[in-house]
Amino acid sequence: MRIGFIGLGNVGGKLSGSLIRNGHDVTVRDLDAELVASAVEKGARSADSPRTLMEQCDVVITCLPHPTISAQVVEGKDGLLEAAGPGKIWLEMSTTDEAEVKRLGAKMIATGAAAVDCPVSGGCHRADTGNISIFAGCDRATFETVLPLLTTMGRRVLHTGDLGSASVLKVLTNYLATANLITCAEALTVAKGAGMDLNVAYEAIKISSGTSFVHETESQVILNGSRDISFTMDLVLKDIGLFQEVADRAGIPLEMNPLMIRIFKDGIARYGAREFSPNIIRRLEDATGLDVTASGFPAEMVDDEPEEQGYEVTPPRG
Repeated sequence: MRIGFIGLGNVGGKLSGSLIRNGHDVTVRDLDAELVASAVEKGARSADSPRTLMEQCDVVITCLPHPTISAQVVEGKDGLLEAAGPGKIWLEMSTTDEAEVKRLGAKMIATGAAAVDCPVSGGCHRADTGNISIFAGCDRATFETVLPLLTTMGRRVLHTGDLGSASVLKVLTNYLATANLITCAEALTVAKGAGMDLNVAYEAIKISSGTSFVHETESQVILNGSRDISFTMDLVLKDIGLFQEVADRAGIPLEMNPLMIRIFKDGIARYGAREFSPNIIRRLEDATGLDVTASGFPAEMVDDEPEEQGYEVTPPRG
C-alpha cells in the first residue's frame, strides 16, 4: 500500500516515522523543508502538493494542527479532492471537529474514495515508539483495510463507529486530560505550600486513588521544571473548545469546561500561545511565590515500552 503523509510536526513526524521505520512505502508533504528532508533521509519520498500525493498513493494521511488547515489541504487548490476517487482513502489523524470531518468526509466519499477520522491519544513519547492509542471512525470494511497501518503506528486501535465518532471521543479524552492537568497543578502547589516533600507527594499520588496517566507523565515534567510535554497552550484551548462545541450541539450544560477555557485563555494571555501546556501551573506559582519543582524527575517523557505490533481493542458488550 502506497502511503502519503501530510504534516510532520510533533505528532505527525513520529507517526510517519513509525511507518517508514517499519518498511512502508511513504511519501511526505510539509511546509517545513527541514522536516521533509529529515523524513527523506529516513527512507521516505516527497511530493510537491496534496493533489500529487493523492494521485500517487492509495492512502493519504493528514496530521495537522487545526481544522482550517485540514480543510485547505483537502478542498483547496491542488488539494486532495482534485485527485480523489475509487480506491483512494483519506485518513484524518488531526484532532478536529466532528462536524467538519463529516463535511469534508462527505465530499471525499462523493468522489468514490473512503474517509476515516483517526485521532491518536497517549502523548508524543508514545507516538515516537508506535505505542500510542488510535481511534478510527469509518465503515467496517474501510477500517479493516487500514488496520495494518494503524497497528504499525499505534499499539491499541479502537473502531469507534461511523465517520466523526472518533473525533468526538478524542476531544472528550482531551477534555479529561486537561481537567487532570489543572487538578495536578493545584494538588502539587498545595503540597508545596503545605510544606510537603514534593518527591514524596508525587509518589503518594501515584500509588493512590488520585493517580492518572496525566499525573504519571505531566506531573513529572512539571516537577522537573522543563514543563516540556511537546504540547502547547493554544492546542489545549483548541481541543477543549472543540469539546465545548460538541456539548453545545448536544445541548449539554457544562460547568467545568467553560472554567477550563477561561483558565487557558488567561494562561495564553500571560505566557503566550506556544507556551508548554503544563506551565499552566505558573499561574499558581506567580500567585503564591512558590517554586513547584523537585530533583529526580525527567525533562521530557520517554516511552520505555518496547515497540510491538498493535492490535484492535474490542469494547465489552452486554
